[in-house]
Amino acid sequence: MGKTLIEIKEALDANVGKKVTIVANGGRKKTIERSGLLEETYPSVFIVKLDKDKHSVERISYSYTDVLTKTVQLTMCEEELQA
Repeated sequence: MGKTLIEIKEALDANVGKKVTIVANGGRKKTIERSGLLEETYPSVFIVKLDKDKHSVERISYSYTDVLTKTVQLTMCEEELQA
């Protein structure tokens, strides 16, 4: 994954429609792990459509800044994309 916001966005643009696992900082030493499909990318955020059988929420969104600051770590398919 890139070291700038533009590089991160371009990497995610190339992987739209692929399965992704997200490990996010939930605060107070909690981590949240979710999986789903990278549905869409926008200028400031990206949207992940979650697996319906595993999660009560249908979609989540994160900003590219979250990936840059390592608040969110992404793993796509077999290759690991960590920022």
